[in-house]
Amino acid sequence: MERLYIVCYDVRDQRRWRKLYKAMHGYGEWLQLSVFQCRLDAVRKLRLEDAVSRIVKQDEDHVLIMDLGPAESVQVKVKSIGGSFEPVRNDAVVV
Repeated sequence: MERLYIVCYDVRDQRRWRKLYKAMHGYGEWLQLSVFQCRLDAVRKLRLEDAVSRIVKQDEDHVLIMDLGPAESVQVKVKSIGGSFEPVRNDAVVV
């Protein structure tokens, strides 16, 4: 079963930030600077956590992975000001 996650990060080094940004595209859709929404099953979530852990420096950077609930039933309430928002769809993602 897939769950919907919001992943946001604060990475101090630009090289690590770019590397994490590129890695995140394999797991979800970019929302805005340093924020992605991801629809993941348990295995892909573990892979995401592993990829993130390999990129960030835990004593300098900060990554939040927020679980919003089951992807099929979660009712995301978003107020978007100045741009559009579309919840991530259940499409295949090529990694």
